[in-house]
Amino acid sequence: MNEPIRTQWQIRCAFNGFCKQALKREAMNAHRDTKRQQLREVTFSDLSPQEENQLHVCDQYFADDETEQSFIVGGREITAKLLAEALHSLPEEKREAVLLYYFFDMSEREIAKFCNISRTTVQYRRTSSIELLKRYLEERAYDCTDW
Repeated sequence: MNEPIRTQWQIRCAFNGFCKQALKREAMNAHRDTKRQQLREVTFSDLSPQEENQLHVCDQYFADDETEQSFIVGGREITAKLLAEALHSLPEEKREAVLLYYFFDMSEREIAKFCNISRTTVQYRRTSSIELLKRYLEERAYDCTDW
């Protein structure tokens, strides 16, 4: 009767030793990987100004251009100013739905939760806003003949 208990104890000890050995090897691997990574890392304070400038990009869309940028769409010229005016012409709740959906990449459910309204209301505001924007731009956009 003592023999099976002793065998179970030996099995437990062997498994315990295996687990400890596996954890020790994993710790050694993690320590080695950390050391290797530290050798390749460079702190920001050690970077030259040229290397520092390679870490970021500044967009200069309208910085050097004195004339206003425009887009030719469907034979009509739409300026950034006209597009901004069209957005400002919308009622505030419709403008908010359009901006959150198209520019902040929120779903209708997220907008509904954010504004504390139903999802169908968000859908109605968004689709009716697109129609209003379309009419506004059709009335005020310049016809472009070189399209």
